[in-house]
Amino acid sequence: QVHFVESGGGSVQAGGSLRLSCTASGFTFEDTDMGWFRQAPGKEREGVAALDTWGIIRYLDSVKGRFTISQDNSMRTLNLQMNRLKPEDTGIYYCAAGHPNLVLDYRQYTNWGQGTQVTVSS
Repeated sequence: QVHFVESGGGSVQAGGSLRLSCTASGFTFEDTDMGWFRQAPGKEREGVAALDTWGIIRYLDSVKGRFTISQDNSMRTLNLQMNRLKPEDTGIYYCAAGHPNLVLDYRQYTNWGQGTQVTVSS
C-alpha cells in the first residue's frame, strides 16, 4: 500500500525559507517519478518541481532559481528546498508519485500525499 508522510510546511515571511520532506513507502522508490505540487485556494493544482527516474528535473517557471528538488533513495525521501519565498507561493503542497508522460502534469499522477500547508506573508 502506497503511503506518504509529508512534513516541513509552515508560515514564513516573504524572503524566508522552508524545506519540505516526503517519506514514501509501498512502491519501488527509485523506479518511480516523483514530484511536488501545490494548490492555492480557488486555483487549480499545479506542478512545482518533479524528478524522473533518469534524474531529469523540471521546475515551474516561477520557482526556478528559488526552489530545489532532491531525492534520497536510501531514505526513500523527496525534498523541496524553498528559498526567497513569495506570498504567491502560498498553498497546500503535495508530494506525488507515478509514471507520467509529463512530470509536471498533476493529472497524470495516481498516488498522493496528504498535503502540507505553506503560508507566506508579505
